[in-house]
Amino acid sequence: MVSRVIPVDSFDLVLFGVTGDLARRKILPGLFHRFIVGQMPEDARVIGSARTDMDRAGFQNLVRTSLLEFAPETAKSNEALSAFLDRLDYVKVDATGDKGWSELVETLRPDVVRAFYLSVTPSLFGPIAANLSEHGIATPDSRIVVEKPFGRDLETSKALNAELRRCFDEHQIYRIDHYLGKETVQNLMALRFANSLWEPLWNSTHVDHVQITVSESLGVEGRGEYYNRSGAMRDMVQNHLVQLLCLTAMEPPSKLASNAVRDEKVKVIEALEPVPQSDIVRGQYRAVSGKDSYVEHAGDPNSLTESFIAMKINIGNWRWAGTPFYLRTGKKLRARSSEIAIVFRDPPHMIFPKMEGRRGNALIIRLQPDEGITLRTTIKEPGPGGMRLAEVTLDMTFAEALGEQAQAQDAYERLIMDVIRGDQTLFMRGDEVEAAWEWADPMIAGWEGAALRPAPYDAGSSGPEDALMLLHRDGRRWREIE
Repeated sequence: MVSRVIPVDSFDLVLFGVTGDLARRKILPGLFHRFIVGQMPEDARVIGSARTDMDRAGFQNLVRTSLLEFAPETAKSNEALSAFLDRLDYVKVDATGDKGWSELVETLRPDVVRAFYLSVTPSLFGPIAANLSEHGIATPDSRIVVEKPFGRDLETSKALNAELRRCFDEHQIYRIDHYLGKETVQNLMALRFANSLWEPLWNSTHVDHVQITVSESLGVEGRGEYYNRSGAMRDMVQNHLVQLLCLTAMEPPSKLASNAVRDEKVKVIEALEPVPQSDIVRGQYRAVSGKDSYVEHAGDPNSLTESFIAMKINIGNWRWAGTPFYLRTGKKLRARSSEIAIVFRDPPHMIFPKMEGRRGNALIIRLQPDEGITLRTTIKEPGPGGMRLAEVTLDMTFAEALGEQAQAQDAYERLIMDVIRGDQTLFMRGDEVEAAWEWADPMIAGWEGAALRPAPYDAGSSGPEDALMLLHRDGRRWREIE
């Protein structure tokens, strides 16, 4: 069964920072895959831009090399690869100066959608937006895409939003969070709002607690300097994990429209209660066998930056009062795994004494590595000899259940096509970003002001022991990272 490809209007996509790692690893391969499946119109174009001296042929050669490295299977067809490369052009532009902008004006077409993807350091967002406006490049139908971090606190996020809004209207600004482009994240909305089964159970009356885990097996090698200025809270929790929490906890929107969905997400963030330091565990991975410690990767032997964080969050509204959300994320953990676990309460009266306190029912939404949905339930174990109970799982791995329709599609390629369509549903709104920082800032100030040192944990473990106690003291346990 072949999935239906929704066509988009013709466009000129200008990719600033095209020689950078993100463009080469994710954005260009994603665009190429969209071209392969027939979603790019015949006259759509991708225009690379950077400070590097390069002509069109040099840029095409750079893209060819990138695709052969990062999209080797789809790039094997010389005919398809050549056809995609014909869509490419290059303009050298000085982001903070005047050089190259007039050439970019001449390269762009007047009658198509213009999208500007800023795959650059956030300090260049404002200057590029200003130049696009001042040189008349940004049209009323243009879109601008910016990558996180969207500031490092409430003050800087407000300043960044103000810079962008001086040149673009809010409906033209696409703050991209690639987690929202994952198939399973979008399926969370379908699971909740396209089925009558779950809504009666999706509240504090029936849900004991929720666990959201994003664990990574890699450390901060190669990006230690950046990471040491941010840490797990700024890098992951304030954006990715909060977004997953919002989609899990939000009320049903009135319709599937960008502002209707984002209105409900903002309400969740505004309902997040302050988190005391006693409900936060920060960790930093240490060397195993004398190597691969965080401080070595960060290049800072006195670093107080966390590579792991776990916290207990309460939502102050009618649906979730009394049901805690436990969030954790970290580097150099046992495995690469991301999931949302909805753990249901025990039956009000348990007639099977051995099952008392087991909390056998859980809905597990797996984001990576094997996207899918699992329902853990309790049944009678087959055979004679009395009532023996066993826990089993109803497992729907997308690749097995949907076959060809579930072929891996990178989040970036899906989100870029949403930009062209003008669909902001999976992108963060300015007030949403600011609300998340307003919630996060007091926690960060609390440990930075007290110079609190993160708890050490072994690389390759499941995190610091204190994180286990965060749930144990409530009579609960983390799901195993595997």
